[in-house]
Amino acid sequence: MIDQSTVTAWVRRYERAWRTSGTDQLDGLFTADATYRMTPFEQPSHGLDALRVRWDAERAGPDEEFTMDFDVVAVDDPRAVVRLEVRYGPPDPQHFRDLWILDFAPDGRCRAFEEWPFRSERPTPHQAP
Repeated sequence: MIDQSTVTAWVRRYERAWRTSGTDQLDGLFTADATYRMTPFEQPSHGLDALRVRWDAERAGPDEEFTMDFDVVAVDDPRAVVRLEVRYGPPDPQHFRDLWILDFAPDGRCRAFEEWPFRSERPTPHQAP
């Protein structure tokens, strides 16, 4: 059953995977046939192989400076909505407020990821953890 603690743990694992070089951790986060879209109207990436390519293209690397805070807004098994604040540091400071809509498989891995990113015109300062 997908509940708030399950979703919280999944988001923490997602952040850890984003901060880790390589994409080996994606197998534990996403189903083999998962869909992943970084904006609501784009065509999604389909499957783990496409997701691996996407992550490698989007990330600056494991040393990328950012902070990420989140709240689980709603859970209605198997779906969850998460609100995030992400602040990137130099060399290109950015501040995002995102909504993630997540559909989970019974085993707790995500089978559909949809991101609604909103970028601030005036990034707030990044605070190193």
